[in-house]
Amino acid sequence: MTTTPTPAAAKSPSPPPRSVLRELAFLRLWAGTTASGLATWALPFVLGLAVLHRDLGAAGLGLVLAARTAGFLVAVAVGGVLADRHSRRAVVLWSALAAASAAPLLAAGLGRSLVLMTAAAALAGAGQGACRPAFQALTAETVDPDRRQQANAAMTLAVRSSTLAGPALTALLAAVLDVRTLLLGIGLLWLAAALVPGGGTATAAAAAGPGRRAGFRAEFTEGIREARRHPWFLAGLAALVAVIALGYSATSVALPLISRDRYGTTWVLAAAMTAYTVGALGGALVIARWRPRSQGWAAFAGLAAYGFAPLSLVLPVHPVAVVVAYAVAGIGIELFNVPWFTATQREVAPDKLARVSSLDFLVSYGLAPVGLALIAPAVGAFGAAPVLAACAAACFLVPAGAALVPTARHFSRTAPRPAD
Repeated sequence: MTTTPTPAAAKSPSPPPRSVLRELAFLRLWAGTTASGLATWALPFVLGLAVLHRDLGAAGLGLVLAARTAGFLVAVAVGGVLADRHSRRAVVLWSALAAASAAPLLAAGLGRSLVLMTAAAALAGAGQGACRPAFQALTAETVDPDRRQQANAAMTLAVRSSTLAGPALTALLAAVLDVRTLLLGIGLLWLAAALVPGGGTATAAAAAGPGRRAGFRAEFTEGIREARRHPWFLAGLAALVAVIALGYSATSVALPLISRDRYGTTWVLAAAMTAYTVGALGGALVIARWRPRSQGWAAFAGLAAYGFAPLSLVLPVHPVAVVVAYAVAGIGIELFNVPWFTATQREVAPDKLARVSSLDFLVSYGLAPVGLALIAPAVGAFGAAPVLAACAAACFLVPAGAALVPTARHFSRTAPRPAD
């Protein structure tokens, strides 16, 4: 007598992964990163208020901001090595505390000692630079791979929201607080960035203890070698160079002039910059859940969309077209940024992640002043329209060329497995 086999139970679908926003460890990291972002954004704005109040001259403002940038560029490379060598949480702590200690020094030097302010700005920049790659690596330690894209989108949403709401908030605070008090408030933000995040897992180098290590130069070079293992990463850096040093720099110089001379109002300048930030917020919301099949190609297409910003300034179009172009550029930049950060956290060897991330920040922050220094004389020599057209072409063509590099299609050395 045969028996009828018991039918196999239907395979129940796995529950969706829990939102990263419900994880306390990530929320602490998010809060610390947001505080550091607010402090980073606020310093130039508050120093600008000092110029308006005649506590600081225009030349002094330029010197202080240049010192801050120099401190950042030096420290971001050092911070990448330290974050791979030691605990990333410890690097965040001490670098953010260094930036926090610069705030009272800036307040003490305001209107009294430009030398003190310059030194303090360099210290603030160094703290900012050292913590950037450590924060990036901490995200990979805190969040599991399936939710890192959502986590990176949440990070960029916080940054873009603070950029959008920050000017109004600072203006309101400036009505009741003086510049020195605002500078001390920036120090409190850095203190929160130092103390709020929780601890991550120890890196391999930190867990190994204080054994014999290679020198700083050798370890930084090792990070460069790791970056070279990923052709898509090098292609992305080249595309970022084109967009930041040419596209972003050209629009930074030309938009205020065109808003004033062509349209006769500052409304276009304010509306375009607001549209860019709102577009970036929308892009971050989209990419938090969207998983394109060819992630790298979609990301490079988003980066190339920045070309619409300089292109809209070439011809005397209606101002609404300029605003729309900036919104499209903002959407595109986050369609690139979030997958780019996520792929770096996934593909790069964990013990070299901070060093590779520091290369990204060196390019992103280091080339912007170079581009600004070159674009302004070019506009004076050839006119705004030819320079803007050339920069728009570079924004479109260089990311398109980067997308053709092997491994660029998926931001991965191996193609992803198809879903079941």
